[in-house]
Amino acid sequence: MQKVHAPRAASIPYSERLHASHWFVTLPETMREQMLAAAGLLSMQPGETLFRRGDPPCGLYFLLDGALTAGSTDARGKESLLTVIEPTTWFGEISLFDGLPCTHDVVAVGHALLLHMPQAALLRLLDAEPRCWRHFALLMAQKVRVVFRSTEAFSLLSASQRLAARLLWIAEGYGGMSVGLTRIGLTQERLASMLALSRQTTNQILKDLESQGIVQLLCGELRILDTERLRLAGNGHC
Repeated sequence: MQKVHAPRAASIPYSERLHASHWFVTLPETMREQMLAAAGLLSMQPGETLFRRGDPPCGLYFLLDGALTAGSTDARGKESLLTVIEPTTWFGEISLFDGLPCTHDVVAVGHALLLHMPQAALLRLLDAEPRCWRHFALLMAQKVRVVFRSTEAFSLLSASQRLAARLLWIAEGYGGMSVGLTRIGLTQERLASMLALSRQTTNQILKDLESQGIVQLLCGELRILDTERLRLAGNGHC
């Protein structure tokens, strides 16, 4: 990965992405400036690994452009996909709190550009400004809410409802954690892995949604055509 130091906020490309992050703009101005002064840009190639489960804590990341997958692979090479990370998402805060190894593999889907704040530099800033720990706790709390919602969906919703609900969450940026999307770069295999469904079941549900004009299936991705009807499908009213 190519790293380019970025000592000033004004020197960071896509600065509008930073200001679109509700979490970032709520930080005290001094903290924002110090974080950016300590940060660097990381450029990733398609298929490149940012870190793997069990790697030492490496700090906080902000995805400026592109997409990443977060998941794991077992000894047989079978992938378990947790989520797709889209622009304006912050991640890495769990290891910031507990100092334990990384929880998942994070891999670039295509070309990706990230802002990286190293662990040691962030801890020094937070030692100097302990009141800012609350902001980082709020960032982690956002993720916990998504996990609870996802767990509830697995317990209570049918396969078709779970798939529709997950597409809607991605389209709506997981409650504001990332930018909303109507074109989602997920293969059917990866979507099936994310939902613990077979590829055949996933394909059947997507074909049904496509026949109703709710989504359009493209090569390696899908396009959401009708968000409101997708919401109804997630609620079991389709």
